[in-house]
Amino acid sequence: MPPAVIALDGPSGSGKSSTARGVATRLGLAYLDTGAMYRAMTWAVLERGVDVEDAAAVAAAAADVVIVSGTDPQAPTIEADGVDVSGPIRSQRVTDAVSQVSRVPEVRQRLVDLQRDIIAASDGIVLEGRDIGTVVAPDAPLKLYLVADTAARAARRAAEEGRSEAAHVEATAASLQRRDAIDSSRTASPLAKAADALELDTTHLTLDEVVDEVVRLAAKAVPDLGGSTP
Repeated sequence: MPPAVIALDGPSGSGKSSTARGVATRLGLAYLDTGAMYRAMTWAVLERGVDVEDAAAVAAAAADVVIVSGTDPQAPTIEADGVDVSGPIRSQRVTDAVSQVSRVPEVRQRLVDLQRDIIAASDGIVLEGRDIGTVVAPDAPLKLYLVADTAARAARRAAEEGRSEAAHVEATAASLQRRDAIDSSRTASPLAKAADALELDTTHLTLDEVVDEVVRLAAKAVPDLGGSTP
């Protein structure tokens, strides 16, 4: 494992993606959105007409899907079977199915192996997801678990979607809570805080404040990191 590996875990809407990209850019590291990889796999499975409630069928369909993830924090890319799916993976269709696909053990093992290969090929990387500190990179020198209250997470996700009306925010909050329940209770690599991870509540922090704090902690965990600290 490269010496500079920063693991960011937490539920949807806690600020992982924006924080990870900001930290990677600041420190000159690679970036990996593992959630996008699961979404890409979900898109591919759906394209093949598979019932995502059928775990065996999902495992079989996912076995030969080719996922390619770019690691440039300023221009991340994601492909499935040679198709740029950066847009399609954010559709409601994929959002509604990703937890079902992600909980299939064969899917998780396949993508964890790929994620570890990407780590090994990097000179340093910031990864974000739900099982980075517990499963993918348990030896990372810095592990953080980002949290935020449900209202803040829902507002952020709705804003990302360009819809801030109260009814949509409320529906988004309910959707996040359902996904939290599924992700936390699955047998394979559940959403969980690593025992040695530092918890960072982003509810009342701006993105810049969160990035500053992670960069500060990274400088302590990996003293020879480049980049600028606040």
